[in-house]
Parts: sequence; structure tokens; C-alpha cells
Amino acid sequence: MTKKRKRQEDFQKVKLKVGKKKPKLENATDTTFKTKAIQIPEQLKEDGVLPTQNRKLNIKDLLSQMHHYSPGVKHNALLGLKELLSQYPFVIDAHLSSIISEVAAVFTDKDSSVRGAAVHLLQFLASKIRAEQIAPFFPLVSAHLSSAMTHISEGIQEDSLKVLDVLLEAYPALLTDRSIILLKNFVELISHQQLSKRLKSRDKLSWMLSVNPNRRVTSQQWRLNVLSRLKKFLQAVVDGSSDTEDEGLQEQKDSSHSVRNPICISWKLHANNEQHIQLFESGGLRPKINSSFRLRSLTSVMDSAEKGLSSAENLKGFIEIIIPLLIECWIEASPAQSAPILGNLLESESQQLMQQVLSIIHLLWKLTKRHDETYKMELWLRMNYLVDFKHHFMRHFPYSLQDTVKHKKKDPCKSNRNCMKSSNNVDHLLLNLTLCDIMVSLASTSTLQTDSGWLDMIRKFVTDTLQDGSKLNSKQVNRLLGVTWRLMQIQQNKVATEPLIKAVYMLYQQRNLLFPVRTLLLKFFSRVYQKEDLRTQRIRSRSKVLSRWLAGLPQQLALLGLRNPELSNQLIDIIHSAASRSNKELLQSLQATAARIYDPLEGTLVLLPAEAQRRLVQLVYFLPCLPASLLACLSRCCIMGRMSSDLAATLIGILHMRSSFAGWKCQVQDNSVNDVDYFSFLFSTLIGFSREELTSLQGIRGKPHISQTQLSPIRLYLTDLDQFLHHWAVTEVICHSLSTIPSQSQCFDILQTGICKYLVGLVVIPDSTAGSVLCAINKLLDQACIISENLHRFLASCCYSLLYFLLTIDREDAEHLQKRDMLWGSCISALALLPRLLRLMLQSLQVSRICREELPVVAQLLRLLMQHGQLRSHMITNEFLVQQIIKDIMTLKSGEVQEQWLTDLHYCFNIYLASHPQTPGPINTVY
Repeated sequence: MTKKRKRQEDFQKVKLKVGKKKPKLENATDTTFKTKAIQIPEQLKEDGVLPTQNRKLNIKDLLSQMHHYSPGVKHNALLGLKELLSQYPFVIDAHLSSIISEVAAVFTDKDSSVRGAAVHLLQFLASKIRAEQIAPFFPLVSAHLSSAMTHISEGIQEDSLKVLDVLLEAYPALLTDRSIILLKNFVELISHQQLSKRLKSRDKLSWMLSVNPNRRVTSQQWRLNVLSRLKKFLQAVVDGSSDTEDEGLQEQKDSSHSVRNPICISWKLHANNEQHIQLFESGGLRPKINSSFRLRSLTSVMDSAEKGLSSAENLKGFIEIIIPLLIECWIEASPAQSAPILGNLLESESQQLMQQVLSIIHLLWKLTKRHDETYKMELWLRMNYLVDFKHHFMRHFPYSLQDTVKHKKKDPCKSNRNCMKSSNNVDHLLLNLTLCDIMVSLASTSTLQTDSGWLDMIRKFVTDTLQDGSKLNSKQVNRLLGVTWRLMQIQQNKVATEPLIKAVYMLYQQRNLLFPVRTLLLKFFSRVYQKEDLRTQRIRSRSKVLSRWLAGLPQQLALLGLRNPELSNQLIDIIHSAASRSNKELLQSLQATAARIYDPLEGTLVLLPAEAQRRLVQLVYFLPCLPASLLACLSRCCIMGRMSSDLAATLIGILHMRSSFAGWKCQVQDNSVNDVDYFSFLFSTLIGFSREELTSLQGIRGKPHISQTQLSPIRLYLTDLDQFLHHWAVTEVICHSLSTIPSQSQCFDILQTGICKYLVGLVVIPDSTAGSVLCAINKLLDQACIISENLHRFLASCCYSLLYFLLTIDREDAEHLQKRDMLWGSCISALALLPRLLRLMLQSLQVSRICREELPVVAQLLRLLMQHGQLRSHMITNEFLVQQIIKDIMTLKSGEVQEQWLTDLHYCFNIYLASHPQTPGPINTVY
């Protein structure tokens, strides 16, 4: 076989036959496959533990996206967090640590939209998270804030101020705990350090204002933004200190006459061991322990950085840094840098910056007064900064606002220089007053001669402002009064202080003053009066303006009424303080206005709340004279129910102490209460109704207001339960006052004369009045008293009318059922004390004149009187009368079936009277 043939055999072609399948190749790929469904039910289920938002992302998913490189993803994650937490607030508590750490981390993000979303989310979280919840994580938040404030990027620095605003609003106390670090950050935002060429060492670095042309705002606007936040931060530090004081009217630490809330003591509760009184050695509200040992405060063991501005060293260091920078800011905004024609007129932005500068210095000055060595601190401030302040601050004083002239209708408010404000709502008067407050704090009595030049400028400005007649807001008035008080303390002679007091009084006399303004003025005058009262113990030279102000307070109180209860309370406190010091002018004015203050219908006493009523009642003790007309008003106030029965009892006790029956061993004061007027007051209050009211009651007929019986000429007017209980409580106090009068027989004669003159002969008498009269008779009656026949018959009629009323009360009438015990006791006591009274009442029981429906009531009354232990002997004495009444009842009921009440009456008569028991048992019948 040839080579060619062998080669063809190796590559022999396979011949395919028709209808046969093509054979598979050895290297053919199998392309067939099978499919099956994969079940993943657990992955398709929603997470049942963690809630999700609209995009089906839970808290873990959103927090993990905060680390994404894309700003859009982080922005959407912050928006999703806010959406999720607003729908499910409980997620905040469960993941608080992670949320705070992730949100704080993006304070320094490069993208502005991410930082903006973080600020909005932080603002939302601040409204949901309490300070004690975020406190453990606040150092982390503060660290990220400091990083943002000191960041190299201007945008991050600007947004850090927004974060600071949120934290200052929500957590001021937590933020001020890291005051040293944040204060240094504030300084670095507007300045930079520079090594002084004069100093060879690097121990002391000087700070200079920095200018950055890359910012979106001007350098002056940027400093204004930073200083406004610094002011808020320092205000939070001041508010968080322990000894908080009013901004304008600061109490002196050495003042021994500060206003304190009194401790109200109820001697009745104290006597019953229901109220414990704790007394302190200092005589004040705060205990003072007299010991030579002093406990070391916690601040003394802290590090200097941890103390913050509470350390005098740290405060001095910050003042040394910030004051030169503030002066540079002032110089840039001062009128000297403007066109010469402007003088001391300021543009709006410049005034805002100057206002922030002065506000920061003012807050720093307040912090210096919180330290123990205040005098040394004030001396240090004066030595270092008085010269600069006089040169820069007082150079163009006072400052006013440059307003853009526009052709518009003239506004009367804008014509007033104190009302002038720019579009940014800048208050130039407050700027001048803040400057005055800073400057006067550097002056003292010892430096008066040296500082007389600029002090006279401030005194003139303050006086002109007070006398200008413009409407001032509370913040302006507060700062204005603070400066005025300081000026009065620096120069305490009457020649200097009287014009200032007169100027304040002119402001006080303005109409329609706001309530906060009126309150500040009242506090100022009260403080000046107290200070003057202490000084005039040695030097009797009172201010005429102050005396005029005090004399006008009672009239203002009477005119004010219920329009402003808070202001009325302040007036009452001041009047009470001056009256207790026997101020002649005030007492004369109070005497002249007393009839209007204590008017029972529209007087201040009945209009104000209970606490104010108590103070007004106490003022009655200080009135020089108590005429009959005033006592009549006070009596009506006691019985009308517009003040409590306890307060009425206090008033009655005060009048008793002012009367000649108080039992003073020495002549304390002139008897300002006439005896006749005093008895008239007691009797009118005991009756409980005026003559006009009793006259009007005589025309009332029938139920439900009248209880009437055919056996008594007196019909009872049924009073409301509240009125009855009030009248009864006052009656008990009146009876006690009557019982303390030495001559009981004369007192009884006076009472008897009043009853016979004003009550005997009336047809309708209130049930409370009848019971009160019986109660007073029981209290005053003794063997020396002689009762007239008219009074006997009147009391007998009252007793039967009251007893009939008590026996006919429906069991459903819960209101009148509560009167039973009091009225029943007074009637039984009177019948037991006066046998003649019982006999007259029995003689009046002529059953032949009554209808058959009243017979069971008479029978029940006789049965109860026979069963009562106190009346047993008197009933035995009147056995014949009782027997005759029973016979008359039997006569009327003859021929009828004997009822149970008649059987009970026969039984009681046979048991208690027919057998004549020698020893009446101690049975007190309960009906």
C-alpha cells in the first residue's frame, strides 16, 4: 500500500445515510438542563423586630449607610432616620448611642447638604431626648462640635454655629460643662494667635482678629454671627450658676433686708402636733450653722479646666483674651470709622455688632460678681480696662441709630428716639444702657471724684431717658433701673439721689404701662424704701417723692381690683411692709381708701383670691381708726360668704385685739374701735343678714324656701347649705369673742336689747339666724342674767319652729339633713338652761288649733323631749302640761283606730313621767 493510500485511510470520510441520525461526536457538549423552584420564605419576610420606613429600611440599614462614600446616600439616610424616628419614637431609646454617634460624626462632613440634614435631624432629636438621657453621650457630641468649630473648611465652621444653636436651646447645662474648650473655639473662629515680637519666649501669645476673604459673608458679619453665639453661651453659663440674680435689680450680698417669703404658721395645727416649725439660728429661711469648720466644696478638688469659668483664674484668663478682641471689633464698628458727618449715628449692622460686644462684657462682669473676692476682681477690672473703655466706649456716648430716610407717612412711634429701631429690630437704647451698666460697675464711692466726668454723662442720660415719656419695654426698664440703683449707691446723698427717684416716679406715673414694667418699678421703689428706712433710723430725712409714691399705693390697689391679681399682690406686699413700719403717709392714705378696699360688693377684698384676701385682712390691724361705717363693711364681708370662714374668724380676732376688751396689761395703742361700734359689728355678724335683707324676707311664702307651723308665729327661711355652714362657723367665733368680754351680764343685756329691737316682731327668720341666736344665748347665759318676757316668748317660738323643721325634713333632702345636729343641739341646750323657755313652748302647743297632719309631729316631739336626759327633770316639772296635751290629742283622735305613734306617746309618758323616776338616766335621744 502506498503512502498516499495510507494517508487517505487515516482521514476517511464517514458517509451518512438518509433517514439515520447523525452520530454524536466524542467532544460534543451536552446542552440539556433541568430547573427546580427555590423556596426562600425567611428572606422574603419583613423583620418583625426592627420597624422600617417607607423604603423598607430599618434603623441598622440607615445607620450603616451613614458611612457610605456618596453624599446622596448619606443625605437620604439622614432623611430616612428622621422619617423612621418620627413614626416609631421608641426606636430612639433602644439605639440612642448609635444614633448620637453617627449623627455627630457628620458634623464635619464635606457636603453641605449632609450637614444641613444632620442639623435638622439633631433639632428633631433634641425635642425627643431628655437631658439626662443624652448626658452620657454628650462628651462625644461636644468633641465633634469642637472639631467642626475649628475645622479648616469655612462651610463646616458656619454650620457648626447652627449645631451650637440647637444644643444651646435644648441642653444649655450640658454644653456649659465644657466651657473652657468651647470658649477657646469661639476665640479661634474670629482670630488667630501671633507671637509678640517684643517677647523673647513663647509663654504669652497675642490674639488678633482674622480676615478670611473666602467666606460667603463679610468679616464683620461673620464676627457678628460668632459673637451672638458667644453671648448665648455666656448667658447659659450665667443662668446655670447657683446664685441667680435679676439682670438689672441685683440684690447685694450684704443686704440684710432682702425680700423673703414668710412662713405661714397655724397655731391650732401646731398645738395639736399637726404642724412642725423648724427654727434656724440665723433667723432666716436658710439654716446657718455656727461652726469654725468649713467643708471643702467639690470645685476645690477639680482640675482647673473642669471648673470652667467658676474658677477666678480661668475667668481672668478668658477676659484677658476676649476683651482686646472685643475692643478691636468695637473700633471697626464705631462711628469714628464712618464718615465724619455721621457723628455718633450708627448703621444697623454696626450697632448689632456693638450690642453683642457690650452684652458679652456685661455677662462677663456678672460672672465676676459670683466669686467670693468680688472687690478684688472689680479692682482688677478697673485697673486693666477702665482707660480703654473710657477712650473707646464713652468717646461718642450716647449712641443713636442711623435710619434710612424713606418717603412714607410719618409714624408717631418712630418720631420718638427711644422707639427707633432698624429693620433688624436693633434697640439702640438698650446698647446705651448696657454701656452705662458696664461703666458704673467700675465706679465706687471712693473713686467718685476721679470718675465724676463720665458719671455725670451717664446720670444725665439716665435722667433724660426716664423723663422722656416714651414707652419702654421690660428689658430696657430693667437695665435702666439697674444703672439708676448703682448710681444711687455710688453717691448716697439726697441731692444726688432725689432727682433720680423723681425721674423714675415720672416713668411710674405713665398710663397703660406693661405689667412686667410696672412690676420692675414697684420692686425698685420697694427696695429704695427699705434701704431708706434702714438709714433713716439714724438720719430722719425721707424722700418726698418716695413718700408720695407710698401714699398713692392704696388708691391704686382700690382702682386695680381684679384686673391684674398679680400686680395687686405686689401692691399688697409693699403696703403691708410699709404699714408694719408705721409709715405715716401710707397709713393716712390706707385709712382714706379703706372703705373702697373693704367694700362688700365691689371692694378689692372680695374680688381677689384667698391668699391676697388674707394679706388684706391682716392690714386691718394697722389701720389708725376703725369707724362704724368701715366695721359695717367688714361685717358684710364676713357674712356674705365671699371669703372663707377661717379668714372671717381671723378678721374677727383682729378686731377683738383692736378693741378695749383684748385684755392688754399696758396701753399699747389708742382704742381705735369704739365699744358701741364693736358690739354692733358682733351683733350684725351674728345675725348674718342686714336689716334690708330681713325686711325683704317677710314677703316670702310657701315651700320650698319657708318652713311653717300653725303653733308658732315664726316661719323659718331655709338657707342654702353652704351659706348655713359659713354662718354657723362665723357664729362660733362670735360667741367665743362675746364670752371673753369680762362683764358677761352686761354683754347679755346688750345682746338681749339687740334681739328685741331688730328680731322680735319679725314673721320670717332665717334658720341660721335662729340657731345663731340660741347658740349665743347658751354661751352668755349665767345666773346674773335677767331675761325679758318678750325674749322668752321669741326664743320659745324659735325653738318650736326649728324643732318642727327638723322633724319634718324628708330623708331624701340631703342638704337640710346636714343642719340637724347643729340646730338640734342649740335648741336642746337652750331648753335645758331655761326651764321657763320649755314651759312657754309646751304652753304654745295648743293642738286644737292645728290640722290632723301635724299631730304626729307634736307627738314625736313630746316623746323625744321626754326621752332626753338633760330635759327629764324639766319635763317632770311640767307633767301636767304634757298630760293635758296628750289628752287633747286623744280627744281629737277619739273614735278612730289608734295609730302606732299614739301608742308610743302613751308608752313614753307612762315610763318617764307617770312613774316619776328619781334619777334621770343619761339618755340622749337620737332621732
